[in-house]
Amino acid sequence: MMTIKKVTVIGANGTVGSQVAGIFASFGGAQVYLISKSKEKSEQAVLKASLSVKAISIESRLIPKTYDDLKNCIEDSDLIFESVSENLSLKKEIHSQIAKFVKKDCLISTGTSGLSIDELACCYEESLRENFFGIHFFNPPYSLTLCELIPCNYVKQDTIKNMKSYLENQLIRDVIIVKNTPAFLANRIGFKFMNEALQYALKYKDKGGIDYIDAILGCYTGRNMPPILTVNFVGLDVHKAIVDNLFSSVYEEGFVLPEYVNDLIMDGKIGLKAGVGLYKICDDKILVYDIQSKQYREKIEYKFDFKEKAIAEFKKAHYFEGFKCIIEDESIESKICMSFLLNYVIYSVNLAKEISENILDCDVAMVYGFNWIPPISLIELMGGPKKFILLCHKYLGEGNYDDILNLKKSNIDYRSYIKAKN
Repeated sequence: MMTIKKVTVIGANGTVGSQVAGIFASFGGAQVYLISKSKEKSEQAVLKASLSVKAISIESRLIPKTYDDLKNCIEDSDLIFESVSENLSLKKEIHSQIAKFVKKDCLISTGTSGLSIDELACCYEESLRENFFGIHFFNPPYSLTLCELIPCNYVKQDTIKNMKSYLENQLIRDVIIVKNTPAFLANRIGFKFMNEALQYALKYKDKGGIDYIDAILGCYTGRNMPPILTVNFVGLDVHKAIVDNLFSSVYEEGFVLPEYVNDLIMDGKIGLKAGVGLYKICDDKILVYDIQSKQYREKIEYKFDFKEKAIAEFKKAHYFEGFKCIIEDESIESKICMSFLLNYVIYSVNLAKEISENILDCDVAMVYGFNWIPPISLIELMGGPKKFILLCHKYLGEGNYDDILNLKKSNIDYRSYIKAKN
């Protein structure tokens, strides 16, 4: 078992940095140095860290520091966790500083959600690169337990195995090991789904656009909130940064950000944190941005027959019958819903096959990183592999879906992710 007694978190005043510091101190029992630009920010991070894990008692293990203390903290640590802004140049600058002081047996990590691990590893001499990882925690890490572990090309298998064990057994994470690819696994799947929802809102702007698509892909399809509302929650600026980076890396049309979202960002309407974005609340009413008129209007409560029938079945825990209501309906809305759900499964399976150790990792990624229904469960819910493949041919067109036939069933209980509500 890997022993990590002292950790340095750099960028500890950030939302993720402070919360991960709390995870290291509480679950890991480590002494944690919190490094920010000022002592005051690090002291604030101590409070944020302890509150995030609901354990004020860990404050004695959280030690506020500044960049002036970087040398001493790094030399005294078993693990370095860098959590500065998602900017490659800035991260390179920080890791170049770490490289001056880090000891040979210290583990080094970056909290990136999608930047190149190998490129950052090159900030170190070759003998140190074998201890360099990406460790992608999901926000908030106390409730979203997914952890993507991304070894650089120089890391030895024993070190990967030991780090995975530490994250699982000490920090109580659900860990998947993924290759060093843009946005890794969970964000690649999740942000494609959400961005295509934004694209469809533009395509169907004459039917209502944003709230129309969110009504079709609501909680009953296996998520805590509809996809476009999720973008509003995450922040349009954050969403843009991720999908722009993905499009420039993998050139998939699903990552092209619609122009109306860029326009909202330019106007400072970046979502919940700004009080206005794709949605806004005004006088206790939920307003939605109307793409066609470029104005805000009251959110429409759309009624779709197949959806009402499915929710009625889900309320009785009749999950197969509920999905049958969606599958057998021939409305444009049910067809949109089916296309999204089928593509969610196919894209998840293909990507997991390409970049992770196990195809079932796509279930772990989406459940524990996004709180979404495990994609592979949808195969069973839609009638099993053969029926699912027929549906793919109907809604997605010709393609090679043979991998579906050989998949094992999901290990995760899907029932709690299907919400019997809009």
